[in-house]
Amino acid sequence: MNEQKTVKGYKVFRPDWTCRGFQYQVGKSYEMDEEPIICERGYHFCTKLIDCYDYYDFDENNKVAEVTAYGKISIDENEKKSCTNKIKIEKAIDWTEVLNMVNVGKNCTGLSNSGDCNSGDYNSGDYNSGNHNSGDHNSGDHNSGDYNSGDYNSGYYNSGDHNSGYYNSGNHNSGDHNSGDHNSGDYNSGYYNSGYYNSGNHNSGYYNSGYYNSGDHNSGDHNSGYYNSGNHNSGYYNSGYYNSGNHNSGDHNSGDHNSGDYNSGYYNSGYYNSGDYNVTNYSSGCFNTELTKMFLFNKLSDWTRNDWKNSNAKWILDNTLVSPIDPIMEGDMTEKEKEEHPEYQTTGYYSKRLSWEEISNSNQKNWDKLSESSKKEVMSIPNFDKKIFKQITGIDVDKGVYNQIVCGEDYCSRGEEKK
Repeated sequence: MNEQKTVKGYKVFRPDWTCRGFQYQVGKSYEMDEEPIICERGYHFCTKLIDCYDYYDFDENNKVAEVTAYGKISIDENEKKSCTNKIKIEKAIDWTEVLNMVNVGKNCTGLSNSGDCNSGDYNSGDYNSGNHNSGDHNSGDHNSGDYNSGDYNSGYYNSGDHNSGYYNSGNHNSGDHNSGDHNSGDYNSGYYNSGYYNSGNHNSGYYNSGYYNSGDHNSGDHNSGYYNSGNHNSGYYNSGYYNSGNHNSGDHNSGDHNSGDYNSGYYNSGYYNSGDYNVTNYSSGCFNTELTKMFLFNKLSDWTRNDWKNSNAKWILDNTLVSPIDPIMEGDMTEKEKEEHPEYQTTGYYSKRLSWEEISNSNQKNWDKLSESSKKEVMSIPNFDKKIFKQITGIDVDKGVYNQIVCGEDYCSRGEEKK
């Protein structure tokens, strides 16, 4: 219901003193016969000058006047805007006075500032050209820290956004001096670093240009060690990959100073050396240049490690002998196995460790299925010894059908010679 009363207020006009195409003049009164209806008809105004700028641009070229409504009044539901059927344009308000009226702070050129010397709007801090800042000297918006040109920063001197740290040009940093994003460490140009001085990403270590390093000074990736240019190293100063040792240019070394691969010894340029200073492969000695002969069945043979590795016998045995670990899939597990091995819920299986009897039985059955030529190929291994072969594999090469491993004529349950 519209009430007849007198209300003081404020109204903003275009630079030519028009509003919605209607021409107004300071000092004159205007009336209409109709009932005023907010946002439909009537002369609109606000009782607080600052509320006018919810509906008009905060532009110093627009005209502002103090008004008196002396007819019937209609008020919107949020009580910020009113309209009347009778209004008088009392006097013009210059821009300096407008600024003093819409700001609580001093010397502000912006709107609704509680801080001082703000050219932006809605700042509680001081000297902000941006908006909605509680900090000081911000050109960006929504900053609680100081001297930010970016937005939503609680830290200082950030040109990026959403930083709680200082001097960040990147975004979402809790650390300082980051040009990258999502860093909790300092001086990172990469992303998601908790360490310092990283140009790569996802590093918890320092001075890394690679990715996912927990160690320091790595240009490679996934290193937990230091000064690695290769990847996946836990050791130091490696240019190769997957080294737990140090100063390796080769790969998969647990020893140090290797240019070859898979060495547990030191200073090897070859592969699979457990000894030191070798330029050959598979050496457990030192200072060797030639591939040495290997022991087979406890005796030195005329085979090298390469001969064994490339032999038909090795291929046959690799495809005949069973693994001591058998993965049992969830669908094949008994209820008791599920109860004893709850890890299957994550992996989809559990690893069953076979007994010696199960291994021996399976190996013997697989051996019995081999062709005679395959059996001869295995038994042609240099120094082949039936007793040693049975002790290690459970296979009795003299039996067509496997004799159960129990105490018998020659051996006990694990192939040990009967005393």
